[in-house]
Amino acid sequence: MTEDLYQLTAPWADRLNADLAAADAAGEFPHDKWKALRESGLFRTHVATGYGGAGHGLTATMRALEGLGYVSHDAGLSFSASTQIVSVGVPLQRFGSPELKEHHLPRIASGEAITAHAITEAGGGSDAMNLTTTARREGDHYVVDGGKMFITNAPVADLFLLYVRTGKPGPFGLTTLLVEAGTPGLTVGPAMDKIGLRTSPVGTLTFDQLRVPVRQRVGQEGIGFLVLDHVMKREVLFGFSLTLGEMTRRLETTVAFAKERHQFGRPIGDYQAVSHKIADMKIRVETARKWLADTGAKVERNEDSALDLAVTKTVVSEANLQTALDAVQIHGGRGVLTEYGIERDLRNSIAGTIYSGTSEIQRNRIATLLGL
Repeated sequence: MTEDLYQLTAPWADRLNADLAAADAAGEFPHDKWKALRESGLFRTHVATGYGGAGHGLTATMRALEGLGYVSHDAGLSFSASTQIVSVGVPLQRFGSPELKEHHLPRIASGEAITAHAITEAGGGSDAMNLTTTARREGDHYVVDGGKMFITNAPVADLFLLYVRTGKPGPFGLTTLLVEAGTPGLTVGPAMDKIGLRTSPVGTLTFDQLRVPVRQRVGQEGIGFLVLDHVMKREVLFGFSLTLGEMTRRLETTVAFAKERHQFGRPIGDYQAVSHKIADMKIRVETARKWLADTGAKVERNEDSALDLAVTKTVVSEANLQTALDAVQIHGGRGVLTEYGIERDLRNSIAGTIYSGTSEIQRNRIATLLGL
């Protein structure tokens, strides 16, 4: 079953990869390609069967996303797809009320409702326990004030999961609220231009006396950090499973080029300077694969995986960046031309060391968990 999921999106490859250069240059969300992903059933993988999903587990969903990363050359679209799966559907299944699940999960599973989660603020991204966006209780509503920044899918999203402060700063002061686009008091900013992942729109959210019914709270008041922990484990595993697929394709493309491209009468792969770079690319790909597989299995068994996740995120994001740099170098002049897509891989890889917790934050966590 897991092997089949790797091929889940393969029949839609031509549609997903049409007009890539133009889509990247425009930096617009590709609604037509989103329809192809909806048709593939990708968004149903991790949703329970009772809500229109396929009911697959965590590692099986990772495999499906790895396959998407391999098939789709549009890393921005893939990133938005991973966000779709993890941002609202995952916490709603685990913490949401039966009413919220019944109303929203079928639309999330079909891809009809595009989703986003709003965590990061202008004053800080990784310091989630000190969020400044507040929600005060007024009868049967919460009144939310503040703002969020760098929110993936925000400009096109239909549903948002807001992480807000309902108590004192710290792990017990956070609460999560589900809000629909168009709710009075919610303002969504335009898509922000960026270096890579350009087809995955990122925007700002502003809350001005936004009234959210208490029934739209996901989980109990004050357990927002628990919700966040549950989500972030899967955000790392799902998002960087995409990356593994992308790295695997990049390696294959580079090996083929090194065999075909001749200089001074020999394939460039015959030269040690090139072959060693490719050998290192292979090592990085397989190291990433090992960390993702082992950590995913550990999370699925509900074992302590804090250190494993920090290492996995660091290893895979930095491997992706380095293999993209190596691919540009090996492809030479073609590597810097937009026509061939190699430079696009490099631009797309840069953000991976920043989103979901920077490499510096991950190393801090590793050191702390080692007792330093």
